Amino acid sequence: EVQLVESGGGSVQPGDSLRLSCVASGFTFGIYGMTWVRQAPGKGPEWVSGINSDGDSASYADSVVGRFTISRDNAKNTVYLQMNSLKPEDTAVYICARDPVLTHEYDFWGQGTQVTVSS
Repeated sequence: EVQLVESGGGSVQPGDSLRLSCVASGFTFGIYGMTWVRQAPGKGPEWVSGINSDGDSASYADSVVGRFTISRDNAKNTVYLQMNSLKPEDTAVYICARDPVLTHEYDFWGQGTQVTVSS
C-alpha cells in the first residue's frame, strides 16, 4: 500500500522558516518524481515544487522561487520542503504527491500538513 505522510507544519510569523518532510512507503521511492502542492482556504490546489527521481533537478512556482527548496533522501524514502522567508500568503495545507515523471499527473497524495503564517 502506497503511503505518503507529511510532517513539519505549524504556526509561524512572517519571515520565519519551516522544513516539511514527507515519508513514503509501499513503493520504490527512488524511481519516482515527487511534488509538493498546497491548498489555501477557499482555493484550489496550487503546485509548489517538484523534484526528479535522482534529486538533481527541481522546479518551483514563481510564488516561492528563491524562498523554498525541495530536496530528497532516497535512502530515507523522504522528500523535504525547506521554506524560508515565509509570508502570510503561504498559509495552506501542504501536501506531497507522487508525480512519476513530473508531468503534474499525481497518482498518490498524502493527507497534508498545515502551515499558518501570521503575525
